[in-house]
Amino acid sequence: MHFSSLPDLRAASAPDSPCIADATTTLSNSAFHSRVLSAARKFADLGVQMGDVVAVMLPNQVEFVVAMFAAWRLGAAVTPVKPSLTTKEATHQIEDSGAKLVVNATGEIVVRGVQSLPDFHLRDGKPLDEAPCTEPGALALLIYTSGTTGLPKGVMLDHANIEAMSEMGRSSLKVTAADHCLLVLPLFHVNAILVSTLLPLSVGGRVTLRERFDIETFFDDIEQLQPTYFSAVPTIYALLNALPAQIQPDTSSLRYGICGAAPASAELLRNFEARYRFPLIEGYGLSEGTCGSTINPVDGLRKAGTVGLPFVGQRIAIADPSGMHLPQGETGEVLIQGANVMRGYLGKPEETAKTIIDGWLHTGDIGRIDRDGYLSIVGRLKEMIIRGGENIYPKEIEDVLSEFPGVLETAVIGAPHETLGEIVIAYVAFRPGFTGTSAALDEHCVARLTRYKRPVAINIIDSLPKNAMGKIDKPNLRDQWRGQALKNVTAHA
Repeated sequence: MHFSSLPDLRAASAPDSPCIADATTTLSNSAFHSRVLSAARKFADLGVQMGDVVAVMLPNQVEFVVAMFAAWRLGAAVTPVKPSLTTKEATHQIEDSGAKLVVNATGEIVVRGVQSLPDFHLRDGKPLDEAPCTEPGALALLIYTSGTTGLPKGVMLDHANIEAMSEMGRSSLKVTAADHCLLVLPLFHVNAILVSTLLPLSVGGRVTLRERFDIETFFDDIEQLQPTYFSAVPTIYALLNALPAQIQPDTSSLRYGICGAAPASAELLRNFEARYRFPLIEGYGLSEGTCGSTINPVDGLRKAGTVGLPFVGQRIAIADPSGMHLPQGETGEVLIQGANVMRGYLGKPEETAKTIIDGWLHTGDIGRIDRDGYLSIVGRLKEMIIRGGENIYPKEIEDVLSEFPGVLETAVIGAPHETLGEIVIAYVAFRPGFTGTSAALDEHCVARLTRYKRPVAINIIDSLPKNAMGKIDKPNLRDQWRGQALKNVTAHA
């Protein structure tokens, strides 16, 4: 099924059934179909055609999804732009993507040569009466990486990619027409587009959008809307698990919560499930792989501390620095192969060639596969700390620190050292009502970690900095440590 045809199919099969909603709008299948046709007409009138790119710079709202399907209907691709980007950052993405049109709420971003369309113009108008473009090789999404290693790069995903990923997701997550997803992650990220939007819509299910995760209203939404699943990041689950013990919501509608985007500690998963009485299904993937590559089974053994088994239709391998595949139990770079692997980086053939080698996507993540085929992620190639020639994976230390009573979240980074190359630095935030000392945390580590892995400094702070996806912002912590070290040098000068 080509996603450009999905609104037609839903409207024809069940016109009055619910399709998509946000805080102010609820659309049936036929109403969603009408909105998409109207938006497609507006895009076409502005010159958008097959092969063009439409930049959608909107928060989580119905108009975002309408704009996405309208662009696809014309054979155009969508590049989701984070609404909070600065003008400079947004301009880079809009210009780099070659966008012909920007859809946004207020028209505040003006890029020379690029037309702008306010979101409210999508809500009415004459419908487009042309058949949808159904070319599987047409570019569907341009997802821009976070840019932690330079300017963000455009990940090219075609319709064959997103159709393959959706089929894999439906099979592994057992998503059916009875499912109702509550979307709380930002739609400029591929996880929210694929897992929370396209998966339920593709099988006749529905989705309710929230502009962002709100800890004050989240469980009210669960009780009132009765969703069957949602997808979130470990930080969200840690915050929910840190709520006062008397908060015991009705979670009976939920089949599971999906946990991804960053590794979660086994202790968090176990404690959360015991408290809230629904399973957390941890998975792993990246934008270059159209979202997901492994998932713990919905029906079957879920191994806390692993990110599960490969999606049906994908292969996972572990490789040494030369690219040679390693046996089970060995630690190395995670490689991915499947129809979900991106077309490449837009306008960057050399970087594409370094990332996709002989059909295998080199992820930059360090992992190992156990005897049952379950993948564990132990760190990033670029995050790996090398202390005196010893390789240290931050997640191992983070998991140990997370076991200390009352710890909410942790982050471990490497800091430059004159003789050792790098040393281990840790940051820890406690749950409300809990506290601890660096000395106590250090003693906790002494009993659980080999000497060279133990942090030389454990910094206790109120909260760890996050990026827009809720991942801990380690570059920010490295900057903090550099500033702290510089102050110490200046004070002793």
